[in-house]
Amino acid sequence: MFMGEYHHTIDEKGRMIIPVKFREGLGSNFVITRGLDQCLFAYPESEWKQLEEKLKSLPFTKKDARAFTRFFFSGASECDLDKQGRVNISAPLRQYAKLEKECVVIGVSNRVEVWSKSIWEEYFAESEESFSEIAEGIVDFDL
Repeated sequence: MFMGEYHHTIDEKGRMIIPVKFREGLGSNFVITRGLDQCLFAYPESEWKQLEEKLKSLPFTKKDARAFTRFFFSGASECDLDKQGRVNISAPLRQYAKLEKECVVIGVSNRVEVWSKSIWEEYFAESEESFSEIAEGIVDFDL
């Protein structure tokens, strides 16, 4: 399980350090793809395969299912860590998430998310204001 928030930088070559606490969970090979809310999602290989099976079961005759599957898979990239614990994030993914220098890497249960620091701070501030309302809205999920 991934949890926590870590601040890192991304260098001019697109390399970013993966927090030590996330390295073992991600494993030596993992997948990074476009996420929602203008961040990137990173999945361990086992989680990615489970997600892939779920997405493959979506009805390809539905326009929204095709669009989401294209969005998710076209941005996906298999990754591994170098000896310094860095991952090289492709230019298209960096552009999508507006990753330039300062990044925030967060653990979200079965995945890791990579955010531009400014986008994360804006998102968090907006969400924090409505956290009580969000919590009330998900009470139906039997949490």
